[in-house]
Amino acid sequence: MAERRFLTLADVGEVLNISSSQTYALVRSGELPAIQVGGRGQWRVETRVLEEYIAKAYEKTASALKAETGSSSLT
Repeated sequence: MAERRFLTLADVGEVLNISSSQTYALVRSGELPAIQVGGRGQWRVETRVLEEYIAKAYEKTASALKAETGSSSLT
């Protein structure tokens, strides 16, 4: 099966292993870009955007750990 271009918030939550309310909060805050489609305005996240979000989260985590390690070695 071909990879889907867009994911529902439930799909995103499953990929990230977080609740639907946490997924919705990421989208509403703008931290995870998404679009609204259809008459009901259902949210969709592009697969590429989710992968970019994950990559940035890895970078952010690595930077935070590096900063912690650097600051703890000074004390």
